[in-house]
Amino acid sequence: MTASVITASSLALGHVVYLRQEGECCRWLSDIQAATLFGDNDLEAAMVSAAAAVAANEIVDPYAIAVDVRGGRIEPLSLRERIRAHGPTVAGDSAPAPRSAA
Repeated sequence: MTASVITASSLALGHVVYLRQEGECCRWLSDIQAATLFGDNDLEAAMVSAAAAVAANEIVDPYAIAVDVRGGRIEPLSLRERIRAHGPTVAGDSAPAPRSAA
């Protein structure tokens, strides 16, 4: 099933967050698996909720991303959004060591 979720950056922490809509209330969570799936008909209303969160200085730069639901898990379709959802592609301990000045 192809759908969309709304993502943004949290102003308080700078983290990637996803919209979880619960009735009239919405929350911004760091786990994409907790995000609300939106169809084309619901997306405009969801972006209105996101705009309210921008006005309240909770988030910045909200936008919709295309996702697929596979095996009950939400997976972003683009590589950029998969990296944003699941973290860096290089493990922290495998980064090259800084060079010393010669």
